[in-house]
Amino acid sequence: MGFKQAAILAPVSFFLGVLFICFNVDHRLLWGEITEDVITDGFQFYTTFFNAPPAIKALLHGMVGVGLIGFLSKLHKWDESAMFFDGSSLAAYVFGIVVYLTVIINSLRTIVDPIANVDTREDQVMALQVLSAGNVIIISCLALILLLQAGQEWAKRTEATAMAEWESQKHKTAVEVGEEKKDQ
Repeated sequence: MGFKQAAILAPVSFFLGVLFICFNVDHRLLWGEITEDVITDGFQFYTTFFNAPPAIKALLHGMVGVGLIGFLSKLHKWDESAMFFDGSSLAAYVFGIVVYLTVIINSLRTIVDPIANVDTREDQVMALQVLSAGNVIIISCLALILLLQAGQEWAKRTEATAMAEWESQKHKTAVEVGEEKKDQ
């Protein structure tokens, strides 16, 4: 695994870790019974998350940039592997970024800083559920990226093994033809 591969896997794994922490709250909001305790836990968790120090937000956004740089550097060598595996991975990554920018940020703002006389408590609860669904969508995108990157590595190794076998068979055939010419 090289630097380019690590520049993709590190941010993806980092964000999966962050989102699995969020999943402790999300799974109760999406698939459990919605009680006042669950809603309060969600509000407290995401309020803390939203009000994190700027260094934490800079780290999260910096990791997004590292992932983009990793994908673009892998796509620089435009071959079939890059086109299928890295291109699909980049599409999933960009889709995850779009979900973050359009769904998660707006839902966090509705939860933490509701507009007076516009956002009701029901709107905040709905935003909490939408936020949880957005997190699950991003987890799915990141898992797809890991699967595509693993598939790319498997395809490279399988191709290298097949090429080595073909070269050895080619060399063996050349040696046999050479021996037959000596016998004539």
